[in-house]
Amino acid sequence: MILEAHPGLAADASDVGKLELISAAGRPTPLSAFAKISEKPAPLEITHVGQYPASTLNFDTAPGTALGDAVDAVRKAAADIGLPPSIRLVFLGASGGYEASLANELWLVLAAVVCVYIVLGVLYESFVHPLTILSTLPSAGIGALLALIVTGNDLGVIGIIGIILLIGIVKKNAIMMIDFAIDAEREQGLPPREAIHQAALLRLRPILMTTMAALFAAVPLMLSFGVGAELRRPLGIAIFGGLIVSQALTLFTTPVIYLAFDRLAGGRTRRGIGGAGA
Repeated sequence: MILEAHPGLAADASDVGKLELISAAGRPTPLSAFAKISEKPAPLEITHVGQYPASTLNFDTAPGTALGDAVDAVRKAAADIGLPPSIRLVFLGASGGYEASLANELWLVLAAVVCVYIVLGVLYESFVHPLTILSTLPSAGIGALLALIVTGNDLGVIGIIGIILLIGIVKKNAIMMIDFAIDAEREQGLPPREAIHQAALLRLRPILMTTMAALFAAVPLMLSFGVGAELRRPLGIAIFGGLIVSQALTLFTTPVIYLAFDRLAGGRTRRGIGGAGA
């Protein structure tokens, strides 16, 4: 049931003061007896974000402008205006999701690396050999970043997903060599240098086969066109660039790092034995 006043009784805003309310004594009292009525400009509605009153400004990116650059430009404009401390700038929508994803992805990558280290440490019963395998990851990350820069793509959420995928793809090169070398040392009694040399020779073919398979799988993503291609293309570019650089470097760096860590672990063991004997 909707009640409204008679048109003749609501000529202007001052007529609102004629409305009668029941006081504590139970008698009708006009609103003008305890309220002041005035007219002034006011918004038709007040929006809130997180229980705070807010004003929403929408923007779109210019052609060829990355979302991250647009966010930085908006922040710079707000700083140049000199907003008072009582006004806070908060990004919502796509820009807010972009900032939130970048804030969490670093911890996600770190958690993934820690989990890989724990699993490899349990597998090889060593604290050193997992570091040798994880040493292949920086080259993959650098390759992915270089590929994105060369092709003019920004490091967005999809590019970061590609780098996370590289953690599982790239480390298999080192796993193939390290696993064979450890087995050769334990079962055949070979010294570390001969074991890793034999592993590098015998595991070269499967390493190249698996890498080429991953590269060919990334090509359709990298060269895709049509609806949604701009979303898939950074993923393929990150995987392709990371695999190319890591493949060119890890075949040479992994044996070197393996021998370096082996000398470090052997030196500590010998020093410990010598100190105990003395």
